[in-house]
Amino acid sequence: MTTDTPARLLQLLSLLQTPREWPGGELSDRLGVSRRTVRRDIDRLRELGYPVQATKGADGGYRLVAGKAMPPLVLDDEEAVAIAVGLRAGAGHALEGVDEASVRALAKLEQVLPSRLRHRVSTLQAATTPLTSGDGASIAPETLTVMASTVAGRERLRFAYRAKDGVDSRRVVEPYRLVSTGRRWYLVAYDLDRADWRTFRVDRVSEPFATGARFTARELPTGSAAEYLRQSMYRRQETYEFEATFEASADFVAARLPKWLGEPEPLEEGRCRLRATVGDAVEWMAVRLAMVDCEFTVREPEELVRCVRELGGRLSRAAGG
Repeated sequence: MTTDTPARLLQLLSLLQTPREWPGGELSDRLGVSRRTVRRDIDRLRELGYPVQATKGADGGYRLVAGKAMPPLVLDDEEAVAIAVGLRAGAGHALEGVDEASVRALAKLEQVLPSRLRHRVSTLQAATTPLTSGDGASIAPETLTVMASTVAGRERLRFAYRAKDGVDSRRVVEPYRLVSTGRRWYLVAYDLDRADWRTFRVDRVSEPFATGARFTARELPTGSAAEYLRQSMYRRQETYEFEATFEASADFVAARLPKWLGEPEPLEEGRCRLRATVGDAVEWMAVRLAMVDCEFTVREPEELVRCVRELGGRLSRAAGG
């Protein structure tokens, strides 16, 4: 029997967050209290903002329904470990659809996990290898969670950084946003030593440290971190425009290509066309287009056309053709 009221309320809430209807008698037996006490506890949860719905009958039941607000979530040990491992796996590979909000959620969850559960999460992750679609380098989830915490708390961040040419440096920045391109994570931040905005590839960051020093957020020149990253990437590398037509619907193609390439344009007879300006190597783009899993024709540029032709010949020879 649970005599401590706060502990009993948490146990009751944990049961109700299972998507099913709980008869009052079953809740009474699980909690070791009378049905009258269960009804009083249900009323307390409602006062705290939890939308508990009751049904009439010989043995009336209770269920937690969707409400306008989201009160605190209660997880048992196994649930907390499962969520943390899942978020770590996705965040570490910059998967499509795993954005900064997911990393912030991971940072909040790991902050309140007891040490015994943090150890279980680390052990389980070390013993598993996720099958991911990310093409970029993997990142230690701890690096992302430290960064996400400083973004949310407007706290200055210090880290070591290795540039593309291999030069190492120490940076102190005011972090603005984490941005995922579907292949890599980037940090958009104001670099205090250089007195200017910068973008940093997170897989080149090491030893991130939250300094504890708060700051007032500056106004980003472009207004959007994603747009600033796009412009920054295009300034640093040579870009090209490509056009390809696909023998499949626009919805089919869009679901199989990164969103940052843009939306395909529907054509007649269930075909579609995609035009985009990119900075990725033509070799990578040729492979990415081939992974759409339908017939396609590259119109331009000539370098990409040639690369697709060579890739097709190489694959045909590899299959004995």
